Amino acid sequence: MKPSTELYDLIKSLTKSEKRFFKLHSALQSGDKNYLRIFDAIDKQKTYDEEGIKKFFAQETFIKHLPSEKNHLYKVILKALRAYHSDSTVSGILKQEIKNIEILYQKALYDECNKLLHRAKRIAKRNERFYYWFELLSWEKMLLEEAYESGEFTKDLNALIEEERDVIEKLRNLAAYHILYSKINHVFRSGGYVRTDEEHAMVEEISEHPLIKGKNTALSRRAATICYYTQGFCHWAKRDWRTSLEKFRKVKQILDDNPRIKADLQKRYIRTLQYIINAEIELMELAEARENIKALRALPEQSGFGNINIATQVIVASYLSELRLLNRAGEHRKAVALSDDAIAGLEKLGDRWHKEHELEVYWSTACAHFGAGQMNKALFWLNKVLNDPEPTLRQDIFTYARLFNLVVHYELGNYDLLEYIVRSTSRFLTKRQRAYQVENLLIDHIKKLARITDPSAKREMFRSLYGQLVELMKDPNESLVLKYFDVLAWAESHVVGLPFSEVVKKHGKAVKT
Repeated sequence: MKPSTELYDLIKSLTKSEKRFFKLHSALQSGDKNYLRIFDAIDKQKTYDEEGIKKFFAQETFIKHLPSEKNHLYKVILKALRAYHSDSTVSGILKQEIKNIEILYQKALYDECNKLLHRAKRIAKRNERFYYWFELLSWEKMLLEEAYESGEFTKDLNALIEEERDVIEKLRNLAAYHILYSKINHVFRSGGYVRTDEEHAMVEEISEHPLIKGKNTALSRRAATICYYTQGFCHWAKRDWRTSLEKFRKVKQILDDNPRIKADLQKRYIRTLQYIINAEIELMELAEARENIKALRALPEQSGFGNINIATQVIVASYLSELRLLNRAGEHRKAVALSDDAIAGLEKLGDRWHKEHELEVYWSTACAHFGAGQMNKALFWLNKVLNDPEPTLRQDIFTYARLFNLVVHYELGNYDLLEYIVRSTSRFLTKRQRAYQVENLLIDHIKKLARITDPSAKREMFRSLYGQLVELMKDPNESLVLKYFDVLAWAESHVVGLPFSEVVKKHGKAVKT
């Protein structure tokens, strides 16, 4: 069995200050510290090599129990990290306060307990941490009971019960919004842009839900961010980019106005900013999109946005946003240069960047090389998508990658191979029930184009493809292909004899005006 790399991954995730704190924290412990020697040995490795560790400590008795030593080291590191980060988040502070309240209560120090409780309640209330608030109310009821037994009747039990009822209602409200968000997020994560009748029905059901459609239904600022976020998703599904942009901007505004909640909802803030950028790209408001990409990249400098997880998400989101912007603007050579930096940077992140992001980066890189006229490189990155074994994630990308594959092979002149690929693609689309008119039209014309040798006849065939595409693009479901690859610009480039990038730029200017 291959040794687990969990300990190695944890050690490599530590910052310099975290490592320093771990060493100081360990120095306070008595007895042998073989785990520190294992820590240093693993920390020096570039890739995890358990056999190397065993050979290095071959003369030591403790190496016979390496699994238990590793397990102990893992627990000690986590304990040190809990202590290091105990005051860095609201959750950490409240957990400490509740533990302190419990200790003081057990020692019958009720006055001191009350002081800590009311301070913690202010923190929980201000930051809308309803779970902690509810737990603190439970402690307050226990302290109230102690006060009654001591003959103190100054506190109003009814007020406390009403406060508890209010907190429970806000918890239920927030949980209901989380469920609605999870449902629409599943639609986007599995299929990307909404296209099928089933997907549209799901989005419509969510958008018509009383909590989403109604006014003043969110009982907290946290719930309001989810409400507007979900509304933004629903309008995104309907291709209403302007309204979607407005909704995501409302989410950003709420979080900007409440820095404590913003620092607590870091990922939501990053995703919100990314969707704002995407909406601006769809509306070809590229100057605004560029400014927001700068704002996105500057987030790690803000308080609460400096940890590795958030920094990783910022890196991935900013690269994806800029690649999408450059491709949609027809600046494909700049996109190629950026994609080289993006892939090099993202590969350093290892497993920290998600499969979905990997697929999106490979797809955007393939599109960039295609636009720059580098067809072999476009095919290389496209194959990275097509050969991925993931069965359910982002089926939209897998579908359009197969269509794009036909176009790339046509441009490479692989006409003999195209006949096989056309049949394979047709079977795939039929099996997935994804064959829309635009897809059938593209397949049919590429099959015919591969058999034509006369240049004028080829141009006439492209003119036929372009004319029919123009009509199909009037249907929002059919025009969705343009969000992935501008097949209309590709057909037009062959009709008018201009580079693909130039036609994409022309289309972008037309949208903007």
